[in-house]
Amino acid sequence: MTYVGHSASAAEPSTTSGEEGDTGRATFKDVVAAYVGLTKPRVIELLLLTTVPVMFFAARGIPELDKVLWTVLGGALSAGAASAYNCVYDRDIDEQMRRTKRRALPRHVVTPRSALVFATVLAVLSTAVLWTQVNWLSAVLSVSAIAFYVFIYTMLLKRRTTQNIVWGGIAGCFPTLIGWTAVTEQLAWEPVVLFMVVFFWTPPHTWALALRYREDYANVDVPMLPVVAPAAVVGRQIVIYSWVMVATSLLLWPVADTGWFYPVVAVVLGAVFLVEAHRMWGRTKRSNELVDIAPMRLFHNSNLYLSLLFVAVAIDPLLR
Repeated sequence: MTYVGHSASAAEPSTTSGEEGDTGRATFKDVVAAYVGLTKPRVIELLLLTTVPVMFFAARGIPELDKVLWTVLGGALSAGAASAYNCVYDRDIDEQMRRTKRRALPRHVVTPRSALVFATVLAVLSTAVLWTQVNWLSAVLSVSAIAFYVFIYTMLLKRRTTQNIVWGGIAGCFPTLIGWTAVTEQLAWEPVVLFMVVFFWTPPHTWALALRYREDYANVDVPMLPVVAPAAVVGRQIVIYSWVMVATSLLLWPVADTGWFYPVVAVVLGAVFLVEAHRMWGRTKRSNELVDIAPMRLFHNSNLYLSLLFVAVAIDPLLR
């Protein structure tokens, strides 16, 4: 039984046809934009936001500029490859979802074969860049992140379990490890703590978005938690993960012996996030309608929370 509510309309059919002529009408600009879209640039931005600050933290100051640039390039190529592979595998459901039907493959601007080749080229380039210009450990972690996202999340978990983004979200945690190893060439407890912060941040972030698009997921039989559970259950789970996330963020203070700046920022940001999470949970208890729940408020708040928390990670060593 699903609990998708009745406030959102069913996903509309794609406005573009699958005829061969669609690709022929695409301009060069359309094709370039389509390939860029395959990499999901907004996802890349978020992943790099958790990579570069960790490099500052690992260096206990300003890291070598060339190392940062090579790591950013390799990381962007790696994230782009994972996203492109995801687009190839999920093209059938992307064509049916309002949120994704304007992507390159549903619009037939790029063929699945071309997208697969593009993803593979990006994966090879990212590995080569990180291996030759950064270090082998960062390159191995990057390949592991791609493999986890494609094989574990996309192919194994996404269409089978409500735990899809809980465990599949591990792929998005790897940039914290990559940023640290790019500077130190070894793993340590500090990046593991930040890894776990992103791990516990992912469910509230993604479930808020999934609440907004729960009809889309229901129509393509993807068992996101908001599809198979009432909104109040989703709200409660979001609150639980939010509390654990904030508690984990504070662990960095004793583990890394940070200065005063980071824990103060972590407490303030965590308090604001928890208030918003509890407010949304309260709204889900009163209504199952999207207009009343307003899940995108928490979604946008989650982006701001993670961004500012990792900015604090970068600034803290500079103040010491």
